[in-house]
Amino acid sequence: MAPGLVCPNCDRTYPAEPEEPWRCDCGSPLELPAPTLPERPIEADARRGLWAFEELLPVSREVSLGEGSTPLVDAPEWDAAFKLEYVFPTGSFKDRGATTLLSRASTLGVSRVLEDSSGNAGAAVATYAARAGIDAEIYVPADAKASKLAAIERAGARPVRIEGSREAVTGACVEAVERGEGWYASHAWNPAFFAGTQTVAFEIAAQRGWEAPDALVLPLGHGTLFLGAYRGFRTLEEAGWIDSLPRLLGAQADGYAPIVAALHDGSEEDEDGRNDLADGIQIREPVRKEEILEAIEATGGDAIAVPEDATERELKGLHRAGFFVEPTAAAAPAALREYRERGVIGEDEDVVVPLTGSGLKAEWGHSSESA
Repeated sequence: MAPGLVCPNCDRTYPAEPEEPWRCDCGSPLELPAPTLPERPIEADARRGLWAFEELLPVSREVSLGEGSTPLVDAPEWDAAFKLEYVFPTGSFKDRGATTLLSRASTLGVSRVLEDSSGNAGAAVATYAARAGIDAEIYVPADAKASKLAAIERAGARPVRIEGSREAVTGACVEAVERGEGWYASHAWNPAFFAGTQTVAFEIAAQRGWEAPDALVLPLGHGTLFLGAYRGFRTLEEAGWIDSLPRLLGAQADGYAPIVAALHDGSEEDEDGRNDLADGIQIREPVRKEEILEAIEATGGDAIAVPEDATERELKGLHRAGFFVEPTAAAAPAALREYRERGVIGEDEDVVVPLTGSGLKAEWGHSSESA
């Protein structure tokens, strides 16, 4: 039996059913109740992927493609460890959330899901919906990249192209949900998605012998991986499995940096700049903005805006070092260099950087191909 939803703002509860709301009547995102944790760290079987941590999750495994257990490898040129999130079935970390999201949908008996996404999340939801035998419609910007649209269409989902801003895409999808056209499989709103992304913290801790790094540098748009890492490490700290939380350091795209603006009164962002290379984190109004800010405060973290030229330089360096990632994934390593230059990260600190999306999904021009 799937657990119901609870509002962390007003404590209202909602039963688990296919028609469950996508947000509370008070406007707050809803959450799933946390399971009771074992007293000692579990023996994680890597053969089960991220579902090796099923007893730590509020969702039962129903829909899986063997996702998780991504490599944690040394990156000497960056004096860090890279978590290779781009080796997932659909080529991005969004599969972490998609497997738990569609598992919950399947448990509830949902027949159709709707999602709004500019790329990776839409491809992940479409793929896992296909695995579950659930119909899917993915609302996308009218100018969405052909390579990502192809992943949605080949999985049997229907892309719904919407003219206008990224916010207009979300608005159109929400209107369809409120007309009763499907269950909102939102990677920004639905708590089942965050149940999956928190497993990045479980894996990193387990791969390091249940010791957290000093810091994580992560791309930051809607904050699905950022908040997943925070929730996961906080869970492990509360259970006594790790001694302390790592600092969470965000990398936003220049021109799309609302968290940076909130932290630094906009002084950290180039008002005339626009990082269109990191299109996967071009989010001006993250749904869980306050929660992101709370995570940064709780961990002693920060966020900075990364310009396009720094992202492009880092992308070339990553490719030449054997890390074939898509452009957005280069924003966090670029931010790592800036954090080091500012003295935010010390020379002896232990840092992990997730590389979030595969270069096989990108559309490369001649200049990028020669990088």
